[in-house]
Amino acid sequence: MNFALILFVLVVITGIAWVADKLVFQKQRRVSAQAALAEFDARRAAMPGHGSGADFESSRSRLAEEKLRQPWWLEYSASFFPVILAVFVLRSFVVEPFKIPSGSMIPTLLIGDFILVNKYEYGLRLPVINKKIVSLGEPQRGDVMVFRYPKDPSLDYIKRVIGVPGDVVTYENKRLTVNGKPAQYDALPDYLDEERLSYSKHYKETLPGGAPHGILNDADRPAFVAGADPDFPFRENCTYNQQGVTCKVPSGHYFVMGDNRDNSLDSRYWGFVPDENIVGKAFLIWMNLGNLGRVGSFQ
Repeated sequence: MNFALILFVLVVITGIAWVADKLVFQKQRRVSAQAALAEFDARRAAMPGHGSGADFESSRSRLAEEKLRQPWWLEYSASFFPVILAVFVLRSFVVEPFKIPSGSMIPTLLIGDFILVNKYEYGLRLPVINKKIVSLGEPQRGDVMVFRYPKDPSLDYIKRVIGVPGDVVTYENKRLTVNGKPAQYDALPDYLDEERLSYSKHYKETLPGGAPHGILNDADRPAFVAGADPDFPFRENCTYNQQGVTCKVPSGHYFVMGDNRDNSLDSRYWGFVPDENIVGKAFLIWMNLGNLGRVGSFQ
């Protein structure tokens, strides 16, 4: 079940309890406490010499406390409302944490990285339904973006933005060209994938108009795209050949790829990311339990 929906339901339930306590139950407890204290004081007045001193005041305070105390079900619901509301607002409109589950973004992001995603960089969206209500910016080439997987929106994916609306993206012979301008590649020392115990070709890639970032290529993997979905939306915008693929990005959509180019299922295979599926921009690794040196910002 969608965690945002669960959080929203909790906000509604605890919010109703909190409002009901402020408007109804709190007043009822006060009336009950006043009546009980009045009765207590009347009994005290009827017993001269037995209704004074520290013991009496202590008993009176305990009675007032008991009558004003929230019932357990209200205490656990209403008292948690401010905390749950704060978490809901923070997670929905400011930042949201994610954990990297796969190696498709190696070398930029590793399995086990805990990242933060900026939720307002690309505009404010209503939680649960993800509808944009305020436009503050658009994804740019080179951004690392979290989005809802178009084939199953219950899943969150993370990839790098390669093409924005209107771009013509060509990925042939494991090299990118955007709008006829080739990306720049600078060779780096081979990368050792400690999970797979294998080496990959490592490059610094700079997209036209984008910041440099690392990518990996496997020398023994072919350049052509095998197993692409034949029916994804705007499939007619893409042409496949033995060297790779060329796609024109439709309006309101984005072309994304993993940095681990030969080990990533991305727009080459299942198509474009619609704007309504965008979650936010990843910008920080805040924890990796196996490697604390991973903490920090990334490209």
